Order: sequence, then structure tokens, then C-alpha cells
Amino acid sequence: MKKSLFNRFLELVEIGGNKLPHPVTLFALFAVSVIVLSGVASWFELSVIDPRPEGARGRSADGMITVVNLFSGYGLRRLAEQLVTNFTGFVPLGTVLVALLGVGVAEASGLITASIRSLVVKVATAKSKYATMFVTMTIVFAGVMSNMASEMGYVVLIPLAGVVFHALGRHPLAGMAAAFAGVSGGYSANLLIGTIDPLLAGLTEEAARLIDPGYTVHAAVNLYFMMGSTFLITGLGTWVTDRIIEPRLGVYDPTQAKDKLPDTTIEPLTPGEIRGLKMAGLSMLAVSALLFLSVYPEWGVLRDPETGDILHSPFMRGLVAIIFVFFLVPGIVYGRITGSLRSDKDIINGMSASMSSLGLYIVLVFFAAQFVALFGWSNLGPIIAVKGAETLKALGLTGPEMFIPFILLCAFINLFMGSASAKWAILAPVFVPMLMLIGYSPEVTQTAFRIGDSTTNIITPMMSYFGLILAFVNKYDRNLGIGTIISLMLPYTIFFLVGWIIFFLVWVFGFGIPVGPGAPTFYPG
Repeated sequence: MKKSLFNRFLELVEIGGNKLPHPVTLFALFAVSVIVLSGVASWFELSVIDPRPEGARGRSADGMITVVNLFSGYGLRRLAEQLVTNFTGFVPLGTVLVALLGVGVAEASGLITASIRSLVVKVATAKSKYATMFVTMTIVFAGVMSNMASEMGYVVLIPLAGVVFHALGRHPLAGMAAAFAGVSGGYSANLLIGTIDPLLAGLTEEAARLIDPGYTVHAAVNLYFMMGSTFLITGLGTWVTDRIIEPRLGVYDPTQAKDKLPDTTIEPLTPGEIRGLKMAGLSMLAVSALLFLSVYPEWGVLRDPETGDILHSPFMRGLVAIIFVFFLVPGIVYGRITGSLRSDKDIINGMSASMSSLGLYIVLVFFAAQFVALFGWSNLGPIIAVKGAETLKALGLTGPEMFIPFILLCAFINLFMGSASAKWAILAPVFVPMLMLIGYSPEVTQTAFRIGDSTTNIITPMMSYFGLILAFVNKYDRNLGIGTIISLMLPYTIFFLVGWIIFFLVWVFGFGIPVGPGAPTFYPG
């Protein structure tokens, strides 16, 4: 059968990407390259005008962003002093380790396996021809919605999707790709606001006040568009998975697995397992009730003790600890009911087993953390952002079509700067005032930024959780490399980017629907 041009292109991407060194080696080379490049750029005195207003955090006294030469005694001293703290302070590391301690107990008790078998039995016995599509759609949708719970999607949903697909006789990498696409590619879609929304809104408001000192931007200004985008990304992610990714992967060969995979024979649950699931569910409801009482009432202990706020509160900042408890407690309850966890030793062994599977990830994080730190110290990221903004500004577009190169620029910069807030802190003071003067509201500009900020997350190794994804997929294919992951996720990026841009233009300029409550499309000036 003749392969399509698109499939041949993806194969070239995979082959080229897999010829790259091991990811650990690659990040080490990236770190060295940043050191050398910063030295060369410093020799040429590369600098740009800082677009951030005076007094903004991180803005230099002279109003310039200048390359910091790390190919020097200063760079060597700083790296020597902070090598350990770069590693231990790398945010995804602690998040993953803590969350997986709870997941490890739930897995060791058999709770996760029983839950999946319960789902699989229902799907496997369903007569509808749409059952397969429904599973894919559920996983992508769950990935999009998981952004409300911080990193839960990366740590929990992606490996779980691989297990579900494998249990259904489908290729596990297709399930993991669908979940990854929803979690990371659909980062700016949701039915509710998340922790990033207030942060971006604050940066947008600060930038808007360069033109209009009294302008205010609230956290929900993109909510309507995000809600519509949830169904767009779910639909596109489902279609790409079922029509492109899974056919391209073909039938899964279990001999490719790093270790022997557990038996996925679909058997009905025993009475003991059913009782265990019911009691685990009740324990989860009890934990939920306690959390509700700690947040909803005005006296809730997990609210901000000074302002009573929920968005900026110990509850939102402690979501990883909550994920830990949500898996730990039901896991212990299920294990005690079924007899799979008979003592504290079994619980500890479950935690230990989950940690032992992260050896490659921990090694990779060490080098990735050094690269991220060096890249931040060098100021190369902000300079790339400002130079890109200046190039786009020079194009001189003023109609709605100007949002297309803007979104593409944000998507490109996202390949190098993973933090949404860091990118927007640099781009907002440039583009928000510029587009206000043309006649577009800050809320619409922020919406366009978020499209570009999401769609390339899934194809850049600079993304904080890329190493974790690699560790997860290696469980099913021990020889899989970066090129395979990028080629696997590239169709999602292409379809998400094109579909989202069209959706944005039709939503905002075709039908004139506000992007959020109280969010105008045009700025009257």
C-alpha cells in the first residue's frame, strides 16, 4: 500500500529525530551550547530594549536586556554553586515524585487495575460502533480538563491512557499520545478557569495600562473562548488519534516493552474487588467532603488566610499534595478490603516500586534542569522573544489577519520558552499596547497568545514534562527516541494550530462572540 505524502514526511521527522543523541546527552549538549552561544553573543554585545514598564519585576535599571556571558569565570562559578539547587529546585521533579508516591500505593493495591478493568469490560461489551471513538474522546477531554488540577494530567492521565488502550487491545502509545495532546496541546482550553488565568490576566492588565492607566483585566476574560475550545480540541484530538496516529502505529508488539507488561485479559470483577471499589469510592467522597469544607466556607483553612481568596490560596498551591492524598487513601482502603495491602510494609513497597520506575527520568531531569537554568541566566530567551516581536511589528498588518503571524510567532517562541507567564511577561508589553492602538482589546490579544502558547508544547523537548513522557512511553517501547515522540505528536500540533486559528477568527471576527464575560473585542481608544 502506497504511503501518503504526509506519512512519509512524519517518517522523515521520526528518522531524523531518532538519529539525535540520547535525550540525556542531548540536554547536556544543549547546556554546553548555551554557554558557548552566550559567550559569542556577548562578544557581539547583543541586546534589546526591555519592553516591560519601569518598576516591573526583572527589568534592569538601564532598560536593556543584555546577553549574560556564561562562557566566563562568572558562569563557571555560578554553575558550580547552583548545580545541586538547579536539580533539586526543578519544579516538575518534586511534583512527579510526590504525586507518584500516592499513585504507587493505588497501583500496588490493585485499585487502578480494577478500575480500568471495570471500564474496559463495559466498553468491550458495548455493541455501539462508536465505542472505540468514545474511549479516545474521553481521554482527550479528560486531558483538557486535567489542567484545572495542575500537573495531574502529566503524572496520572498519560500513563493511565496507555494502560487503557493496551487493555482494549489497542496501541498503548496511541492512548498516551491522545492524553498528551489533551493535557499539553489543549493547555489553553477548559470549561473552568485554572491557576494560570489570574497570572496571565495580571500581566495583560499591566501591559494595557501603558496605554490606558485605568484598564482592568479579570481572570475569566478568556472563559467563553476556552469553553468552546474544549470541544474543538476534544474533537480534533479524537480524529487525529483514530484516523492518523493509531493506523500509523499499527498493531502493538509487546516484545518491544522495557519490562514484561501485566496481563490485560479482560475478566469480570470478583465480588471482593467490587466491594473494594465501592469502599474506595466512598473514601474518595469523604476526602472530597473534607476538601470542600476546607475551601468553600469563608472560614475554610485552605483559603488564603489574609484575603480569603481561593485562586491564590494554599488549596491551589497544594494541588500536588491533594493528588497524593486522593490516590493514597482510596488505595489503602481498597488494599485492606481485598487483602492486597496487609501491612504498612506493603504500602511502602508500593511507593518504592513507583519510584524505581523513574530512574531514567531523574537522570534526564538533572541535565534538563541545568540547561533550563543556564538558558534563563543567559537572557537568550527574552531576546529571542523581543526580536521576534519586532519582526512581526515590522510587517505592518492591521486587519484580523495580523493575528495569524502573531499566533505563529507565539507558537515558535514556545519551542524555546516553556513558561507561559515568562513569555507573556515579555510579549504582553509589546503586543497589548500595539494592538490597542490598532483597535483590538487586550483580552483578544491574550486569547491569541494562548493559542500559540499551547499548540507546540507537545513537540518541544524544552517542555518541563517532556522527560517524564519519554520515561512513560519507554515502558512500552524501550528503543523509542525523541524523534518518534515528535513525529507522533506533530499531527496534533498541525491540526490544533490550523483549526484553532480558524476557530479564533470565526469566533471573534466572524460571529463577533466575546472571548469572555465583560471582554470586548475592540478597544475604542
